[in-house]
Amino acid sequence: MKHKLNFIDLELDKIKDNNLHRKLQYGKAQGAHITIKNKKLINLCSNDYLGIPITKIQTNQLQSSSRLVSGNDESYKKLETILAKHKSQQNSLIYPTGYMANLGSISAVAKKGDLVLSDELNHASIIESCKLSGAKIVIYKHNNMKDLFQKIKKHGKNKFIITEGVFSMDGDFSALKEITEISQKSNAITIVDDAHGDFVVGKDGKGTPEYFKVAKKIDLYISSLSKGLGSFGGYVASQNNVIDACINKSKSFIYTSALPSFLVEHSIKRIQSKRDIQKKKLENNIEKLSKGLQSIGYEINSKTQIIPIIIGNEKTAMEFGKFLFNNGVFAQPIRYPTVPKNQARLRISVTAWLTNSDIEKSLKIFEKGYKKFF
Repeated sequence: MKHKLNFIDLELDKIKDNNLHRKLQYGKAQGAHITIKNKKLINLCSNDYLGIPITKIQTNQLQSSSRLVSGNDESYKKLETILAKHKSQQNSLIYPTGYMANLGSISAVAKKGDLVLSDELNHASIIESCKLSGAKIVIYKHNNMKDLFQKIKKHGKNKFIITEGVFSMDGDFSALKEITEISQKSNAITIVDDAHGDFVVGKDGKGTPEYFKVAKKIDLYISSLSKGLGSFGGYVASQNNVIDACINKSKSFIYTSALPSFLVEHSIKRIQSKRDIQKKKLENNIEKLSKGLQSIGYEINSKTQIIPIIIGNEKTAMEFGKFLFNNGVFAQPIRYPTVPKNQARLRISVTAWLTNSDIEKSLKIFEKGYKKFF
């Protein structure tokens, strides 16, 4: 008898035939390394960019309720005050993850009849949140200001421009200076997801808008506590009425359990740590690894801690990733649908954890890989 779920096997077979099948790998990450199947590798996949030294966490503080019921620990108020000041905004709101922060905040402020202009390379969570809003969505070509300027002329009761600060797969900066100029001329609301720029770039790690000196022109910030800060959770920062709207309209905030307060306390400790020292280490490591890869022959255009090596073919990217793994480096191949078809790549994430020895060893292996795959 044919099982009623057998159709899933056909779908999985198609994914495998296109070299797009994914499997979970279980490992233990610690500092600059990750151990998988008793094999210790240099970890070039971590988003713990600043590598803030690990602090002891008291894990006996747990919530079993949403924040609107009984899960709103006092530590939230302290962290949200710090984050609002960090972004020079009136208020902020913490979500369990950055993905949920996007889903909740964008759908809380944009609605049917509005116009949303979204960069074509925006993260999946931005794409999904725009769909949830019910607004008319118009995609503009990546960082193409001429295209954005033409498309923002379309009708919308309220107009929103949504972009990442540092794009997660290409590592390039958003053209925020030009975007904010277009936004002001069109009376549009500017939303920046700065998950990969926050705590990493700009004065005191205030993020990409501060780096481009347009921080005061951003209407709504969305960010992560689990990347540059190396903690866990997501947050939004804006004026008071936006935060109030998120509390009252955001389903990913209302209908979920609160983030455990020990993680909130952990974020506070990390924000108050000596982040400037780690930031300098990260900047030095980015320069060493980027220049090293360029000297080998790789085309490196990124100026940030996210360095993509474009392979193109999905199967070749998988083979390159396996080669690196066998030689002691963990750099995961990224494939469709995370990136466009035939744009498969190795996405290198530089962290402050890496030592000079780690970088030198990695470059030797990448040099061997260049001779083998390019």
